[in-house]
Amino acid sequence: MSKKTFIVPHDFTPVADYALNHALETAKAVGGEIELLHVVAKDKQIADAEAKFKEIVDKVDADGVEIRTNVRIGNIFDDIGNFASEKHAELIFMGTHGASGWQHVVGSKALKVITSSEVPFIVVQEKKIAEGGYDSIVVPLDLHKETKQKLTLVANMANYFKSAVHVAIPDESDEFLKNKAQANIKFAKQFFGERDIELTVDLIPSSSFDKETIKLGEKYDADLIAIMNNQKNALFGLLGANYEQNMITNDALIPVMMVNPVTTSNARSVLFT
Repeated sequence: MSKKTFIVPHDFTPVADYALNHALETAKAVGGEIELLHVVAKDKQIADAEAKFKEIVDKVDADGVEIRTNVRIGNIFDDIGNFASEKHAELIFMGTHGASGWQHVVGSKALKVITSSEVPFIVVQEKKIAEGGYDSIVVPLDLHKETKQKLTLVANMANYFKSAVHVAIPDESDEFLKNKAQANIKFAKQFFGERDIELTVDLIPSSSFDKETIKLGEKYDADLIAIMNNQKNALFGLLGANYEQNMITNDALIPVMMVNPVTTSNARSVLFT
């Protein structure tokens, strides 16, 4: 079986080092390898970037994980997805500086890169991965039909890290939506139960679902929140336009795994199989 490949776009800032930290610990757990990527605008910048990469690789505790470095000429926003596809990557780990930094440094372009990728992203802020990895994973399970696609990724991650999974379901008053929520609860219990994964289910207010999910993450000391990008399919008006951005830049600094709905037959739909 080929090794699992993780991509870390690196701009030589501290937050990118945090992303590498998360990627390394995950790679150690699953027997993966890491491809570091830095994109430059001109040929003359390549040597400097390669020297910086050497310093980074020399100082990290790789513990047997192979780390390869890649410097390319182009635009980071255009090249991440192509590079990940070329390397058949399982995950992309990327750092962000929080809400103010997100707006100032990369803005909506970076969010577009994440939300258009067939490869899931784990977006981290300036916080190291917890000892033991992603032991506690919060999964907001909204009412979109596509949102269940992320559960296989969550389950496989949970199996590697022996994680507890905490599913958040919107507490609806409308009878139709309440029935859909109950169906999701039943589905989640069966899905994770069949895989012997510890599960809790919480009903949380459907208004400000993102903020309530973060609160739940703090309650369970979550190491990861797994969300589905539903920007293209806002079926029930449940999520606001800034839902994904609010989650990714949450004040609790909880890393967020962003999964995009699979719509094509050849898209990657299962992680860590």
